[in-house]
Amino acid sequence: MLRVGLTGGLASGKSTVAAMLRELGAAVFDADQIVRDMYAEGGPAAEAARALFGDAVLRGDGTVDRTRVADIVFSDPARRHALEAHIHPLVRAERGRRFAQAEKAGAPVAVAEASQIFESRTEADYDRILLVVAPEDARVQRWQGGGGEAEDARRRIAAQLPAEAARLRAHDVIVNDDTLAQLRERVEELWRAWMSGPPANPAPNFT
Repeated sequence: MLRVGLTGGLASGKSTVAAMLRELGAAVFDADQIVRDMYAEGGPAAEAARALFGDAVLRGDGTVDRTRVADIVFSDPARRHALEAHIHPLVRAERGRRFAQAEKAGAPVAVAEASQIFESRTEADYDRILLVVAPEDARVQRWQGGGGEAEDARRRIAAQLPAEAARLRAHDVIVNDDTLAQLRERVEELWRAWMSGPPANPAPNFT
């Protein structure tokens, strides 16, 4: 079974690509949801945040406020790394369990949709990394379409790894800059390449 890490910047279209891959026969799961679940009250991420940051991240009812956690860790790399050191091993173990489950079910490809693959330096956990990229203006428009603010979108995009740098670390790149039908064609082309038996470690080859 091919283990794929699917990533991309804010509103690049990676969830749409994930849905298309599922339709083609891949087992797909949201690795970011694993992290969100761990921040639920009583979860390991919530307990780690409480232990590391104390009252600064607590709501009035004593539960962990993820927004406050984000404000702290994105403004202080050292504190972010401290939290990640607690969380990443747990996320990695759960991701491995999901892959094993997909393989046991006979899936030819299993895809973990994850926004922080490059930032967390977990590329080695996958056989291939698929990066979805899109023009910034289109990404901002999609963010606004979901109720977000343009300024917030551009701030988040600026804080992420630039697409040019991400391309150098991906095996496959899909550009989401046209119609939905064109995107589907690109996904199907990539799927056919995977099914034909891709080389173990090629240079990025899909644009």
